[in-house]
Amino acid sequence: MPQVIEWRGAAQDDIVFRYPVESIQWGAQLVVHEYEVAVFLRDGKAYDVFPAGRHTLTTQNLPVLSKVFSLVFGKTPFTATIIYVAQKQFAGKWGAKAQTTELAPLMVHGTFWFRIGDPNLFVNQVVGGQGAYTSEQVDEFLRGIINERVIDEVSKYDLATAFTKLNETSTTVKVNINDALGRIGTDLVDFKFEGIDTSDEFRDRLFWLRQRMSGSDVLRMETMKDVGKSLATSPGAGLGAGMVLFPQIANTPMQYAPPAAAQPQTSFVSCPKCQANVPQGSKFCPNCGNTMAAPQTTACPNCGKPVSIGAKFCPECGQKIG
Repeated sequence: MPQVIEWRGAAQDDIVFRYPVESIQWGAQLVVHEYEVAVFLRDGKAYDVFPAGRHTLTTQNLPVLSKVFSLVFGKTPFTATIIYVAQKQFAGKWGAKAQTTELAPLMVHGTFWFRIGDPNLFVNQVVGGQGAYTSEQVDEFLRGIINERVIDEVSKYDLATAFTKLNETSTTVKVNINDALGRIGTDLVDFKFEGIDTSDEFRDRLFWLRQRMSGSDVLRMETMKDVGKSLATSPGAGLGAGMVLFPQIANTPMQYAPPAAAQPQTSFVSCPKCQANVPQGSKFCPNCGNTMAAPQTTACPNCGKPVSIGAKFCPECGQKIG
C-alpha cells in the first residue's frame, strides 16, 4: 500500500504544518486540500511546490529536488521535509511600546490581516530561514516585523501629533509593512490601529497641550507641581520656602490662547437741557439736539464767580445779572 502524505485536522488558525515523517517513498500519494500548497524543503531550502490535488510522487513532478540531489525513481526512500502552507486569509493581533520625540511612552495595538502569496518564497524565508515550523512561530515572526515598523514610524512624532494623526500614521505604516512582508512571500490585506495610550504623567501633559498652552508652559507647570510635592514631603519645609521658589520658576507668564479683545468702557455726561445720557465727547445731544459744547461764562459783578452767559442771577451769591 503506497504511503499517503496529508495534512489532517487543520485548525482554523493554522498557517503551516510540518509533516512528521521525512523518509518519503517513491510513488507515495501526496494529498493537498483546497487553499493549501505543499512545499518540499531540504537542507533549509524550498524546492518543488504542489497545488491542491492528489499527486503521485515521481521524479517528473519533483524535477528540481531530483536534479539537485540526483534522485533516482525507485531507488530507496529519499529524505525531505514537507511543509504544508494554508493560503486563506488570516487575522493577527499586534502591539508595541514606543517613545515620542519628547520621550513620552506610547502603547499602541491593533489588528492585521494577511495571506501567503508566494509559498515557495515564504518557506524559504520564514520556515527554512527562520526555523518557524509552527503556526505560533510564524505568527510571532510576522508580529515582530509589524511591531518594528510601527515603532520606527510613531517615534518620529511628538505626543500631540501621535494622538491626532493615527489615520496618516496607519497609512504610512501599512505601506512599510506591506513592503517588508512582500519580501517574505506574504501579502498584507489590511492593517489598523485600534488603541493608543501613554502614561498618567504624559496624559496630563497632553490635556494641557490641547488647551493651547505652549510646551514650555506645560514643562514649567509640571516643574512647579514637582517642587510642591517635594516641599510637602521635605521635613521642616514651610510655606515660605515655596512662596520664594514658585515665582522664580514661573517668572514668565503662561501663554494661554489669547482671549477676545476687551471692549473699551464708554463714559457719559448729562445733557444740560433734557438730562439724557450722552457719550462724552459728543457735540450734540442725540435726544434733543442741544449743543454739548461748554457754555460761555462771564464773571459775577458781586462775587466774581463764573456765570453762564444768559443767566439772570448768579448761582453762587444770587446777584442779579444785567
